[in-house]
Amino acid sequence: MAAPTPIVLDVDTGIDDACALLLAGLHPGLDLRAVTCVGGNAPLPQVVSNTLAVLHTAGRDDVPVAAGAERPLLAEPHDARHVHGSDGLADLDWPRSPHAPDERHAIELLRDVLRAAAGAGERVTVVPLAPMTNIALLLRAYPDVAAGIAEICFMGGAANVGNATASAEFNVFHDPEAAAVVIDACTDLDIPIRMYGLDVFYRPAVTREQAQRLIDADPTGPAGLAGRLIRFQCDRFAADSGTIGDAGAVCAVIAPEALTTRRLPVRIELGGTWSRGRTVVDLRDWTGDLAHDPHGQANTRVEVALDVDADAYVDLWLDTLLRGTP
Repeated sequence: MAAPTPIVLDVDTGIDDACALLLAGLHPGLDLRAVTCVGGNAPLPQVVSNTLAVLHTAGRDDVPVAAGAERPLLAEPHDARHVHGSDGLADLDWPRSPHAPDERHAIELLRDVLRAAAGAGERVTVVPLAPMTNIALLLRAYPDVAAGIAEICFMGGAANVGNATASAEFNVFHDPEAAAVVIDACTDLDIPIRMYGLDVFYRPAVTREQAQRLIDADPTGPAGLAGRLIRFQCDRFAADSGTIGDAGAVCAVIAPEALTTRRLPVRIELGGTWSRGRTVVDLRDWTGDLAHDPHGQANTRVEVALDVDADAYVDLWLDTLLRGTP
């Protein structure tokens, strides 16, 4: 049996971040070594509290959690509590963790984990599920950590659609400068980077019936929390199902064969009035257009997710949560 994949998550917990944390904390194929927090879906203190609560529910108080950037590098912050509830965690009044976060800043925790991995001859998969402010700061402040990174698999962006605006996905829109820095740094430091964006994000969806099965299996445990998070989405959007969202990016680490990607040039739009925060994914295949493009083609290339076996990821997520019940 293969050794578990070392992994760290960077989150702005968030309903779907919680779904991802439960998967990463419970799946036997992953070795969750740290979780870092950034302001995004909710303000940073709430994100930290939510993250500790989810890990406590999963029985993973051993995982260090650190607070990072409160706000984007340049932009004004805009939270998404209209999606995630006033507390960012579906307003469930879920029990809080008795544990405190790590005293280190998020980028110091990431630095230490990644340097330790490199020193032991290991590489860790970094999974940002939030605005990439922490990751941008990390890679610019401590570029040597690249020696401990297997890849960066981030939830963000899109080739074709937006949600925060008609052009931009929320995580990239919240801090587009950080996303641009990360993609550029990965090119400079030769770090593989994968984008799990809106083109696939909504497709792995859990039905109300499946959510109720989770709640019934373990009402106060990780399955019960997961089921209630899905049920909240169904209620908020008057839908019959809710997405596992960010958890899909964790699924992509566990089961990459269920994800179809293409290595494509990507730029982040930092200026446009209507398009700021858009991930400009270059899908052109005719050299005539490329030869006449005054901008040229981006030299920053990303493995962009364009299709997913949604049923496979839903089954993976459900099976992990149900296996984690008493």
